[in-house]
Amino acid sequence: MFSKILIANRGEIACRVAATCRRLGIRTVAVYSDADADARHVAFCDEAVHIGGAAARDSYLRADHIIEMAKEAGAQAIHPGYGFLSENEAFAEACAAAGLVFIGPPASAIHAMGSKSAAKQLMEKAAVPLVPGYHGEDQGPALLRREADRIGYPVLLKASAGGGGKGMRVVESGDAFEAALASVKREASASFGDDKVLVEKYLTRPRHIEIQVFADTHGNCVYLFERDCSVQRRHQKVLEEAPAPGMTEARRRAMGEAAVAAAKAVGYVGAGTVEFIANQDGSFYFMEMNTRLQVEHPVTEMITGQDLVEWQLRVAAGEALPLTQDQLRIDGHALEARIYAENPDKQFLPSTGTLRFLRTPPAVQFMRGEDVHGPAGIRIDAGVREGDTISPFYDPMIAKLIVWGKDRDEALARMRQALASYHVVGLSTNVAFLQRLVSSQAFRTADLDTGLIERNEKVLFPPPAPVGLEVIALAVAALFDREARERRIDAADQHSPWTHGGAWRLNGGVSRTLRFGYGEQVLEVTLSTNERGSTLIYADQAAPFACTCQADDIRINLGTRRAHGQVHADGETFHVFYAGRHVSLAWLDPLAHAGETESEGGKLTAPMPGKVIAVMVEAGSTVTRGTPLLVMEAMKMEHTISAPVDGVVSEVLYRVGEQVVEGAQLLAFEGKSGA
Repeated sequence: MFSKILIANRGEIACRVAATCRRLGIRTVAVYSDADADARHVAFCDEAVHIGGAAARDSYLRADHIIEMAKEAGAQAIHPGYGFLSENEAFAEACAAAGLVFIGPPASAIHAMGSKSAAKQLMEKAAVPLVPGYHGEDQGPALLRREADRIGYPVLLKASAGGGGKGMRVVESGDAFEAALASVKREASASFGDDKVLVEKYLTRPRHIEIQVFADTHGNCVYLFERDCSVQRRHQKVLEEAPAPGMTEARRRAMGEAAVAAAKAVGYVGAGTVEFIANQDGSFYFMEMNTRLQVEHPVTEMITGQDLVEWQLRVAAGEALPLTQDQLRIDGHALEARIYAENPDKQFLPSTGTLRFLRTPPAVQFMRGEDVHGPAGIRIDAGVREGDTISPFYDPMIAKLIVWGKDRDEALARMRQALASYHVVGLSTNVAFLQRLVSSQAFRTADLDTGLIERNEKVLFPPPAPVGLEVIALAVAALFDREARERRIDAADQHSPWTHGGAWRLNGGVSRTLRFGYGEQVLEVTLSTNERGSTLIYADQAAPFACTCQADDIRINLGTRRAHGQVHADGETFHVFYAGRHVSLAWLDPLAHAGETESEGGKLTAPMPGKVIAVMVEAGSTVTRGTPLLVMEAMKMEHTISAPVDGVVSEVLYRVGEQVVEGAQLLAFEGKSGA
């Protein structure tokens, strides 16, 4: 076994690999960019080396430099994690040439599966079922269009070298083919340096089921059962679970054996995932093979009790697989939710900023064997801490929340409870969306397919719910507690009248009206206090009011009703977490000077930091509502800025290739009167 390895990655996967190494007594070397100097994975590893600038191409993609750093640190092997260089055959070859073990498959296997087109041809020879499509080398637009017409719409355009949902578009008709092809090629070139695409028949209600495989250098290959990854947005996974609901033993065996056949066909070694697209009738087709550890590997670990990173290390060190196929068992059910810094209400646009407040349910970082059966059954794989920044340079994942239960119902209940306890302040997250998702009837009843989110849009994207009495009362209690603490000038004498900030008056009562901003609304609440106590008046409701505050933990009495929640103040905004809901209320301080309100009427602004990659209009262009005006790239995804109404573009303020900050004005736009 190795005594020291370098982890050529960042974030939660670097911490995840380091956790297993620490348990096995293997020293770890972290690498970090300018943006990650204070990152959690740097502190978590035994050593750390700086490898370059914030952009991935200047740091985590510098293969030669990383190898040089590994040799200088005395590492014997390199673990690539996932993403970055994990599926780069040149990197795997360079590691071997430098006398370092690449903890992954042989370069030949990466090469064989690196091109989706070539992989499909190879799988066809290995008798693995394939989706009807075109996977050829001829990339002429006219030929690709003819192939799409032959296959029949809808078709899926997919980057041949792609992964992670990038470089993929569903094309509903021939009229939309040309624009979709251009977009996919741009995104593929930017993300993978290769603009080749393949065309496949798009199944209307498919499930995405993948099989975890493992092979060693002694000729052994097994499958560690399946994961259902059907719940996706923009072709990227949101929720994963194992085992797949409704999976029969016969189908599990058929898919597992097909996955093993795929691995053997390329002489595979190490951890890999064979992804299938499955029809509702049980038929399945090969999609691709990911020649690395997957983001969602924890659910497999939870139901098998195995440490897949340990398996990787042992196989890379030349050992045989720890278990045979007959020794592997499924125990219980596991779910994983990917917690992202993103705004689901704005088409899941990534969010950047500082994690000003972070509270999570009680959990461990890694579970194996008997640990999953503990009272919590919760695991969190995270690469960030409170105070860390989610930057525009890398994937906006905050953490992976994984739960285990003896069956799917218990796992679902634990996931709902865990999400309700996950509090994030400082940027937008998908936590509330995930809560609605796991509570939806479609997911609860396992009515799964890759279009689940779109099919249940009304349930998953409801209008903002009204702010109830309990929520507004918690905000009032937090505000008054903060004001009382700020007024205390003689804290050494707890009996001093100046230490207390109550509303008692010598000759009568007092009434105070507060206003909070909630989206576009202004909420008004009045607290009246006299010798008999306090009364809270809000939205035609009146209730006696009393509260107890211990830091952010607040308990309130509203007559016969009691409530308990947490309130985290960020400046003048009070973030109320109550009954699984997160409500942001901005206190409108009447003594503060009202700032000028900037009208956005004539502007189109950047929803996030990024780079302009296409401009479709020029000054003077007359456009209709919905016309694409400009395309931004951020976090390796494209975002199209469209005309909000009919009008005229009066000025284009950025050129292709220029970087823009969040909120920057991109174009000046004049809407037509009456539009």
